[in-house]
Amino acid sequence: MRLKGKNMIVTGGASGIGLATVKRCLQEGANVVLSDIAASDGAARARQLDGKPGRCLFIACDVTSSGQVDQLIADTAAQLGSVDVVFSNAGIGGANPIEAVPDADYLRIIDINLNGVFRVARAALRQMYKQGSGSLINCASILGTLGQSGTVAYSAAKGGVVNMTRTLAIEAAARGVRVNSVGPGYIDTPLLKDLPAELRQALVKLHPVGRLGRPEEIANAVLFLASDEASFVTGAYLLVDGGFAAGKS
Repeated sequence: MRLKGKNMIVTGGASGIGLATVKRCLQEGANVVLSDIAASDGAARARQLDGKPGRCLFIACDVTSSGQVDQLIADTAAQLGSVDVVFSNAGIGGANPIEAVPDADYLRIIDINLNGVFRVARAALRQMYKQGSGSLINCASILGTLGQSGTVAYSAAKGGVVNMTRTLAIEAAARGVRVNSVGPGYIDTPLLKDLPAELRQALVKLHPVGRLGRPEEIANAVLFLASDEASFVTGAYLLVDGGFAAGKS
């Protein structure tokens, strides 16, 4: 088992990429704190997954609250003994041309998708520095380095996540902690379930492999970065995008 004995947190863990990652890492022997907002299905999901084969606990956390994020890390360390891996995955979507984006919508996307990653990173690294080890993995996006019309807030946030990851990797390396990010293409998750068929097909065509990604495929990339197999990998931005970014400048 590639994560046997490791204690892990997954934010945004109640659905989509987060839930797939919780399941995959449990299969590989990790004990996983499934974290999501209190109103999510996270508590029920954790009960279903506990003991399969690792422990699965639910701790509610809204990543827009520094207090809740700090408590998430502290509670995990208290209950499991350490925080070895954190997958900072909580995020929301949003698509509108800039002239139609109110301040409140822009700021909310930035606060969850970028500031939330910062809050989780700060709390996680404080704990990992005490331990002298750890792996922090941030969920970025293909739009972390590529532009796309109508995604001004989302793209700004994910671009920030990519460069934040690189900067933190440099800071953390001497303290025994690796920091990496994954860049998913369009993934077949609940965020896309209500798209019109025509728009969905247009997204499919953006990927040379001819389909959308599956949450489990992102989970496998996270698993690698979390594992000791990636012991010489830090500061990476790992694209898992079906060829979306290939050839684009």
